[in-house]
Amino acid sequence: MNVAPISILMAEDDEQDQLLVKKAFEKARAINGLTFVNDGEELLQYLRHEGPFADAPFPDILLLDLNMPRMDGREALQEIKKDPALNHLPVVILTTSDVDEDILRSYRLGASSYIQKPVTFEKMVEMIETLGRYWLGIVKLPPNDS
Repeated sequence: MNVAPISILMAEDDEQDQLLVKKAFEKARAINGLTFVNDGEELLQYLRHEGPFADAPFPDILLLDLNMPRMDGREALQEIKKDPALNHLPVVILTTSDVDEDILRSYRLGASSYIQKPVTFEKMVEMIETLGRYWLGIVKLPPNDS
């Protein structure tokens, strides 16, 4: 089992959802670094260490919302997966959409997983605990050389 904490970046424009996820991580006792960006453009700047994110650590996992302003998650995922410096990053779609087209397109673009956001705090905590067990206990993550 991987015992080192992992760094999680979440692209999410809704401040309430950011707060809910942060509190769910705390309640689940997830000891991971959790950082937020607000849209796809900020996400790509963060991953490419541009502008205010020049010294940002490269995440181990990306939680990506599909519906964001400026550049949505679909566009951002496409950019990430076509960039050789970024395409190894595991991307978990975490969104409200349960539209088959969004699910299929996300996987075709290279998403690692697709999860519909839980509607209650208790379900969000349960989902975070499950993600933690999966990504820390089962999955072998790529080395973080960035």
